[in-house]
Amino acid sequence: MSQTRTFLLIAWLVVGYFLWEAWQRDYATPAPAAPDAPLVADATGVPAAGADAVPTLSPDAVAAPDAVMASVAEAAEAAPVTVTTDVLSLAFDASGGTLRRADLLEHRVSPDEDAAPVTLMSTDPARFHVAQSGFADASGSPPSHEAPLRSPRQAWVLAEGAETLEVPFEWTRDDGLVVRRVYSFRRGSYAIGVRHEITNGTGQSWQGQAYRQLVRVPPPRPSRSFFSSPEAFSFTGVAWYSPEEKFNKVAFEDLAEEPVRASTSGGWTAMLQHYFLAAWVPPAEVPNSFSSAVLEQPAPTRYRLRQLGPVLTVAPGATLVDEATLYVGPKLQEQLEATAPALELSVDYGFLTLISQPLFWILKWLHALFGNWGWAIVGLVVLIKLAFFKLSETQFKSFARMRRVQPRIEALKERYGDDRQKFQMAMMELYKKEKINPMGGCLPILVQIPVFIALYWVLVESVELRHAPWILWIDNLTARDPYFVLPALNMVAMWLTQKLSPSPGMDPMQRKMMQAMPFVFGIMFAFFPAGLVLYWATNGWLGLIQQWYIMRRHGEPAAARA
Repeated sequence: MSQTRTFLLIAWLVVGYFLWEAWQRDYATPAPAAPDAPLVADATGVPAAGADAVPTLSPDAVAAPDAVMASVAEAAEAAPVTVTTDVLSLAFDASGGTLRRADLLEHRVSPDEDAAPVTLMSTDPARFHVAQSGFADASGSPPSHEAPLRSPRQAWVLAEGAETLEVPFEWTRDDGLVVRRVYSFRRGSYAIGVRHEITNGTGQSWQGQAYRQLVRVPPPRPSRSFFSSPEAFSFTGVAWYSPEEKFNKVAFEDLAEEPVRASTSGGWTAMLQHYFLAAWVPPAEVPNSFSSAVLEQPAPTRYRLRQLGPVLTVAPGATLVDEATLYVGPKLQEQLEATAPALELSVDYGFLTLISQPLFWILKWLHALFGNWGWAIVGLVVLIKLAFFKLSETQFKSFARMRRVQPRIEALKERYGDDRQKFQMAMMELYKKEKINPMGGCLPILVQIPVFIALYWVLVESVELRHAPWILWIDNLTARDPYFVLPALNMVAMWLTQKLSPSPGMDPMQRKMMQAMPFVFGIMFAFFPAGLVLYWATNGWLGLIQQWYIMRRHGEPAAARA
C-alpha cells in the first residue's frame, strides 16, 4: 500500500501544479509593456529619419508582418543555398540569407533507421519557423534580412575530416556600403556562428542597428493523450534570459497579454518546444533589447521574438564586425552550457529544477558507466533507494508494528461497532501503549515525493533519452511498452505490497477501493512511456523486497509475544 499511497500523493500534487499553472496563465496580471519609441516606418518597416537623426529602432519597426512573409515567399521561388554538416541539413534563402529550413540529422521522427530527420525549421505555413538577422539604418535600402545577399556557391558540405566550415553571403549597395555575412559551423555542434562584416565604402559615416529574430507558428499539439505523450503538457513558447531577471518564459498563446520587453547585456532569446529549440545569443558585453510581437496576418498567427542591438557607427573606409550565435537543435545540455550562460535552463524541469538537474547529472554518469539509458534508470532507482534507506526503514518498521497489532484493532472495531468516536479513541490508546506513530509511515513518503516528481520531468524532458533503447522488446524508452510487460510487473509489485501493508480500521468500502488501485494504475501505466514505467516498476519491486525484509525482521518476534 505504501507505493499506492505514494503514487496517489504524487498524482494529486501534479494535478494541483497544472491547475496552478492554468490559473497563472488565465488570471495573473501581466507586467505593463514598455512603450516603443515613436518612429515612422516606411513600407519596408525601416524607420525614416532625417540626415542628422540617430537611427534608433522601435522593437516592432524592422519589418511589417506582410513584409516578413513576402520576403520569405519571394525567396522560396529561387533555389536555396544548402549547407550540410554531420548533424545539420540547412537551407538559406538565395536572397536575404534567412534560415528557412533546418533538419536535425541525428534525430529522427521515429526510432526506425530509415525514418526522416526531425525538421525544426520550415517555411511550410502550418509549421512556419525561420531565423533572420540584419541591420536597420536611416536609408531607404538598409542591409536588412530582405537585402539580396548572395553566396558564391549553391551547396556547401562539411568535408570528410574537416572540423569547421564557413559559408559567406555578401551584399553591396550602390553607394559603396558592403555587408558580408559569414555562417560558421563546427563538426558535431548545433551552435552556428553568425558574423557580419560591415565595410563603409561611402564618403560619410554609416550608422545602424543589428537585429536578430525568430518567427514561427506554434508546433502542432500531439493528438495522443498526456499518458501516451508527455509532449502534450511540455512547454512551448518563448524564453529569454538576462543576468538581472534570470530565466523567463511565456507560452505562445499568452504573448498577446504578456509581451516580452527587456533590456540587458549577456542574455539570450529562444523559442522552445519539446526536446528542441532555436536561440539567438548576442555578444555578452553588448546591450540588447528584447521584444515580442503577435503577427495575425497572414493566417495562421505567427509569433516573433527579436533582439535589437545598440547604434553602431562605421567611419568612411572602415570595417566593423558584429558577431552572434544561432543555436538550432536539440536541448543537449552540454552544448547548451557551452553556447551561453544559463541556456541549459531551456530544458524545462519546472519548479523542481534544483532537484531535477542533479538527478540528470547522476543519470548521465550512470549512462556513461552502463552505456544504456534503461540500465541507467535502474541504477538511479537503486541509488535513490540507498539514499532513502533509513527513511524507508522507519516507514516499514511502523508498518510492521501496525501489522502486529492489527488483530487487536479488528477486535476493537467489533467491540465498538458503529461508534466511530470510541473506536478511534481506543485505537489511539492502543497505538500509545505499543509506541506506534500512525504518521511514521507518511513522513518518508512526503520526503520522497519531490524526488519522484523531479525524476518524472527528467525522464520526459531530456532529449538524451529520446528514442533510447533498453533491452529486447523495449526499443524506445519514450514510447509505451508494446507488450505491456512493465505495466504488468508494476501491477504485481503493487498488489504484493498491499498484501504486506497493514490497513487497520479501514472502512470495507475504502479497503475495496485500495485493492482495486493496482489494476487501475496498471491500466494507466500501459500508456506511459516505458522509461517512466521502468523506473516505477523497479522502485516498486525494490521497495517490496525491502519492506518484506524489514517487516519480517521487526514484525514476527512481536507477533509471537502477542
